Amino acid sequence: MNNKKEALQVRHREPEIMDQPDLDRDRLDYALGGLSRLNRWSGSAAKLWPVLRDLAMQSQRADSPTCPKPVTLRILDLATGAGDNPIRLALKARKENLSMYFAGCDVNPRSIEFASRRAQEAGADVDWLVRDVLTDELPSGYDVVMCSLFMHHLNNDQAVCLLGRMWQAASRAVVVCDLVRSRFGLWLATAASRILTRSDVVHTDGPISVRAAYTIDEFANIVNHAGLLENRIWRRWPARFLLVAHKNATP
Repeated sequence: MNNKKEALQVRHREPEIMDQPDLDRDRLDYALGGLSRLNRWSGSAAKLWPVLRDLAMQSQRADSPTCPKPVTLRILDLATGAGDNPIRLALKARKENLSMYFAGCDVNPRSIEFASRRAQEAGADVDWLVRDVLTDELPSGYDVVMCSLFMHHLNNDQAVCLLGRMWQAASRAVVVCDLVRSRFGLWLATAASRILTRSDVVHTDGPISVRAAYTIDEFANIVNHAGLLENRIWRRWPARFLLVAHKNATP
């Protein structure tokens, strides 16, 4: 037990199967489906929704009474993977009659194809872009730039750089949700990945992701180095954190 505890005291990053560019399409699709189930079970979209809902409602309240069309909150999801967060959030926005526009981008064209198919099946209106967020210029014109379960893939310098670029690209807020490195998180990732999917990719990558994740204090230091103002970080079940940094707006 002590060895396991000590092993989690520092980040340990290693390549994940999901990140292999030549990963077999069937294995990739199966893994993306498994990750979607994990995200649904862990409430990934539900953690993001209250922040986006409040921003959208602020937009509607600030709208001119003479303008019959509400101001649309534009949201970009980086490293979207299976696209389940923007898909679920777009459906939620439509259900609650809030004017939101969602786009998701990912470096892997096959992930974007998978996300696009899922969006069509669900009847969700989401646009998709192929983009390497670490090297390509981030698209402009978005109120909120967010990412979920991506920061743990990056080294510290990459995380600082990406957060800074997200801050520059967003007109209103940056939102990040990710894993917290802990013994509970490692146990949960190992157990849940095997219960909720038969994907060997997810079985392997789940624990790797937790070992590579930040603690909240570590990520707070990354945020400060990136220069994000008016930020708060909350713990979220299960073994997650949520960062919200407001820009040109009152939290």
